[in-house]
Amino acid sequence: MSSLSRQDEVTLLREMLEIYSPSGEEEEISNYLYTRFRGLGFHTYQDGVGNVVGMAGSGDQEVILLGHMDTVGGFLPVKEAHGSLYGRGAVDAKGPLAAFVAAAVRVAPVINKRVVVIGVVEEETSSRGARALLSNFAPDYVVIGEPSGWEHITLGYKGRILVRYRLSSRVRHSSAEGPSASERAVEFWNRLRAYADEVNGGRRWHFDTLDPFLRRLTSSDGDFAEEVVMDITMRTPLDLDVAALKDRMRSWAGEAAVGFSGEDQAFKADKNTPLVRAFLKAIRSQGGKPLFKLKLGTSDMNTVAPVWRCPIIAYGPGDSTLDHTPEEAIELEAYERGITILEQALLNL
Repeated sequence: MSSLSRQDEVTLLREMLEIYSPSGEEEEISNYLYTRFRGLGFHTYQDGVGNVVGMAGSGDQEVILLGHMDTVGGFLPVKEAHGSLYGRGAVDAKGPLAAFVAAAVRVAPVINKRVVVIGVVEEETSSRGARALLSNFAPDYVVIGEPSGWEHITLGYKGRILVRYRLSSRVRHSSAEGPSASERAVEFWNRLRAYADEVNGGRRWHFDTLDPFLRRLTSSDGDFAEEVVMDITMRTPLDLDVAALKDRMRSWAGEAAVGFSGEDQAFKADKNTPLVRAFLKAIRSQGGKPLFKLKLGTSDMNTVAPVWRCPIIAYGPGDSTLDHTPEEAIELEAYERGITILEQALLNL
């Protein structure tokens, strides 16, 4: 197994950032990581959807380090300044994925487990890459590569449902009685908001609330029909009866069509596991004060955790408030600390 110097570890991340890989365009970075894995001595392959897998170490137990290669759109110039490396994906989530690769290289000669580093496609849109893995692995431990900050551990993510409301009706004069298609769409939205307020009554933490977000509302008029389309994102808590909520929305919609997609159940991992204890010990060894986080978005944890049913966390260097922003950057000191913590946590297991 080859080794990486500290500068090599920074170069690895820089080269990954220089490859623009928005969701659906991951082929170049997948090929890059495949080549790097081979050069570093990993057993490696690419699967049918474009995921790249690198395996190192040996033993009866298997640890999967699962990161994503895709980013949101919008290329950012890659530069190093003020102790940070700037570029699209520096935080979300090429920084954590590069840290996985570097940590696996460090521990491979001495660890008594199989360490499997996986770069997946389309996490930002559909989790297609993670879904393609579900029947091919049965790991003992999983770490999801998402920015938590080097001294924090993420235990859970809210759920999500994407909702599309579509209503077409005959064009009518503005003086005619009854609500227009646009007014009926607004009534649907107001009813959904009121229901969320009812669910959220008395709930203090955002992780526990039902949060509808109106992403888009469009209206178009033809010669004989008016059509209104609403796209809504629902962020859902652990205890929500999703099937019942869907039935409610169908009943509120009346003659409008309501469709659902992008569904992810909320998930919260157990914090009393060997994996969590290994990370707590590693963070403290680096002078950190570990905290647990619960995230309001979703990640590939929502996809794999209910199926693999093993100890799982999300971890990675980087400030998640910079996700998707024009200022996306990772502090290089935090990046190196994250690699060291991953290395020590893997050995602590």
